[in-house]
Amino acid sequence: MKRRMLALSAVGVVGALALTACSSSGNGGGSSSADGVTTIKFVAADYGSNGQNPSQAYWDGVVKAFETANPKVKVDLQVINWNDISTKLATMVQNKQYPDIVEGPGYASFAQSGLLYTVNDVLDSSVQSNLIPALAKAGQQNGTAYGVPFVSSSRAFLINNALWKKAGLPMNGNQAVAPKTWADVETAATKMKAAGVSIPLGLPLGSEEAQAESFMWEMNNGGGYVDASGKWVINSAANVATFKQLGKWVDAGLTEKDPGSVKRTDLYADFASGKVGMLNGMPIQLDDIKKNNLDVTWASLPTAQAGGTPQTLGVGDWIYGFKSGGHAAQIKAFLDFAFQKDNQVKFDEEYNLLPVTNDAVTQVSSDVPALVPFLKALPAAQFVPVSNPAWDTVNAQVKTQIGGALKDPQGVLTTLQTAATSAGQ
Repeated sequence: MKRRMLALSAVGVVGALALTACSSSGNGGGSSSADGVTTIKFVAADYGSNGQNPSQAYWDGVVKAFETANPKVKVDLQVINWNDISTKLATMVQNKQYPDIVEGPGYASFAQSGLLYTVNDVLDSSVQSNLIPALAKAGQQNGTAYGVPFVSSSRAFLINNALWKKAGLPMNGNQAVAPKTWADVETAATKMKAAGVSIPLGLPLGSEEAQAESFMWEMNNGGGYVDASGKWVINSAANVATFKQLGKWVDAGLTEKDPGSVKRTDLYADFASGKVGMLNGMPIQLDDIKKNNLDVTWASLPTAQAGGTPQTLGVGDWIYGFKSGGHAAQIKAFLDFAFQKDNQVKFDEEYNLLPVTNDAVTQVSSDVPALVPFLKALPAAQFVPVSNPAWDTVNAQVKTQIGGALKDPQGVLTTLQTAATSAGQ
């Protein structure tokens, strides 16, 4: 997955900031020493794939450069596998072993519990004004921002042109004439199956990211997790109809045999090896597509009905600061440093993710033209309800249960609806 390395600036807007130590309160992970050096605990998610290109190297570079510029602050870094970080973070909080900074999963339940600094407490106003507005808004709970978007992504429909041609499906020059409706998807998948394609339509509803895959299909049928007022509607008629349709495709052999056990990472590997005809894709696939010399078409996500407006998923991962250690000044210094353009661009281009700051968007658009369609889609993308404190609970249950909705849409979605409303009380 590794693309290229950019030089990391050791001195930026923070400069040679000399921070005095703050007294530590509570049971936070950071500490202050007799020589006036404050240590802050930073927990970050690993964005590497199957052990390759781990995020440890990136953050080691940022931390080293930050500590050089800020000799009164030390950063105790812990990088955790993405699939494990939510559970391990929950355990830390339960044991009151609070980190000072977290980069990765959602912030909402911690904010509701009063554990987090507001964004105003830990991020300079100049950095805040540089954030993409739609992403910054998703970091708000009841009008107050607690989560700072760190990286983002959007999604598009991805087609293997060679398999599309093999099935005798229509082309426009060297690009597939992408399906616009679910009926078009079914027609294309049926023809691919007849042509011997192993997995005509990839449908990863396993534990890795089932909540996102489900949402993409639901929103393109007028559904979703919550309505316009924020009320949970997981078992809405639109969502039930969505899973009835997906279940029919599974029964017809147009997808994997058991999508509920398929992780996104594994499906992407199958796509890269030429086994999958089409799926909901994302920018991190660009490297594997290039490495395997795949000829592909990127298109808007298909809608349930003709004439529908295609909806896409926006994803944001977050940075936020815990109050327990009393290290607001040190957290602010580190975040201001991490959000410098060079640091943002380096991370985004390393992992084919999308920037969250306007100046980095400009740079990445120039450096990586393949990301431009995803960047253009981001401002209008829809997000799962990350600001709802119950989302962490709902998210975990969707990941493990939603695959069952392919067989029992009404029952499974109603179970999830009940869990969501109970978690929100």
